[in-house]
Amino acid sequence: MKYELFKVTIYLIMIELLTIAVLFTYFLFLYLISRITKGNEDNETFFLGKRKSPWYIVAYGMIGVSLSGITFLSVPGWVKDQEFFYMQMVLGYVPGYLFISYVLLPIYYKMKVYSIYEYLKERFGFFSHKSGSAYFLLSRILGASLRLFLVAEVLQLIFFEQLGIPFFITTFFTIFLIWLYTHRGGIKTIIWTDTLQTTFMLLTVAICIYTIFTNLGYTSIKDSIEASNYSLNMLKFDDFNNPKNFFRYFFAGMFIAIAMTGLDQDMMQKNLSCKNLKDAQKNMTLLSIVLVLVNLVFLYLGAMLYQYAYVNNIDAQGDQLFVEVIKSGELGVFVFIVFLLGLMSAAYSSADSALTSLTTSFCVDIFNIKKGKKNIELFFINNNSRRKIILFKSYISRKRVHVFISFVLFLVILLVKYLNNDSIVSTLFTLAGYTYGPLLGLFSFGLFTKRMINDGYVPYIVIISPMLTFIISIYDIKLIGFNFNYELLIINGIITFLGLYFVSRKKLSSSRLI
Repeated sequence: MKYELFKVTIYLIMIELLTIAVLFTYFLFLYLISRITKGNEDNETFFLGKRKSPWYIVAYGMIGVSLSGITFLSVPGWVKDQEFFYMQMVLGYVPGYLFISYVLLPIYYKMKVYSIYEYLKERFGFFSHKSGSAYFLLSRILGASLRLFLVAEVLQLIFFEQLGIPFFITTFFTIFLIWLYTHRGGIKTIIWTDTLQTTFMLLTVAICIYTIFTNLGYTSIKDSIEASNYSLNMLKFDDFNNPKNFFRYFFAGMFIAIAMTGLDQDMMQKNLSCKNLKDAQKNMTLLSIVLVLVNLVFLYLGAMLYQYAYVNNIDAQGDQLFVEVIKSGELGVFVFIVFLLGLMSAAYSSADSALTSLTTSFCVDIFNIKKGKKNIELFFINNNSRRKIILFKSYISRKRVHVFISFVLFLVILLVKYLNNDSIVSTLFTLAGYTYGPLLGLFSFGLFTKRMINDGYVPYIVIISPMLTFIISIYDIKLIGFNFNYELLIINGIITFLGLYFVSRKKLSSSRLI
């Protein structure tokens, strides 16, 4: 009995030491990459990498960014409820990415923008520009915080809690490490760190599948699928009112790809760092194909995990499935370490790029800082002497904004931790999705009409639109007997589009402007 207890104690100590070694080595690699790629640390390097990034490196790294920690843990867990029908949405990504490649990217490259929301300023004006960038900042701060929160929770559960380290220390240290390897090189560093993190994530999935596959004694993929309760049937054309219907999933996926990639500064900033438009288009086209295959592999992993959990009496599903299977320890120390690497890579590949893109948008869209710094003053005029009395004077620089955004992410993660339960996290993700509807409506109106709008009304429209969408989501069955699901993004965009039309007018010809 004492011998068994001794073995367990040694095993736990070994796991803790290996985890510390993996974390240290992992971030050391990221830091070394940042030192090599930092360039001269100017704003153009930070924002766009001087537009010299190889397109194939960008495409490969974007796989990891697209498949965040949420995907890493959630997609395998969806298999029980969704089976492989999620692939219908993934197939919709392909035309969405092609739209980005051949409609949006040519506009961004022609305008030579630092931030894609500069298009809204040129097309509509000041308030449209600020409204679009504000929605991006809101959605990315929320999204990045939630991704990091989920992963920090897992790391806290399987490692840091045993060392007596409180959650806020874990979170602060994680944010600090991300800031450490991104604050100099920005997007140029992210392009190369993403390649490392994508590699770790894909290797993790492959190793886990192989280990479970051999552990369960299968000799072919066909046998493993037939032995499960899930089939590779992923197309459902009947019952349009069913959320799993092919057309609903496909078109929702198409618009999600357009909105959450093509209208997202985080994803587009990497494309804008390519050498030219043609390279950026190659990147998006290749990415659309690779993501289909990678998501299929993640779903297959989910089927394998459920089979393994059933055979080994592991009671888990959803987001907890992958974690509980690894925690059981039956797959060995090596798989545990690989899982830890894959989880960190999936989370930090999206978090570090989000931090960089948020810094870029804040500098360019809010403070109009593209080069150098911007001085700010708080003052009042003395009526007697008519002199300007300065109360506060400072300057805003890219590096200060980067620190500020890091601190905001830290606070939001702690807020999510404080409020956390399953329904709250689900609600926050739903709210994050609502922020892309106004962006979809704004960009669509700019691209597909030649009408001019009253720019001053735009902030009201983009606030009212998500509110009306939320009301529709509550009463949709009562009103029209139809339950909207992922299509709410499209509804949100349509409402914004119609609102803009009502405050618009025909574009005046050049002769009438004289």
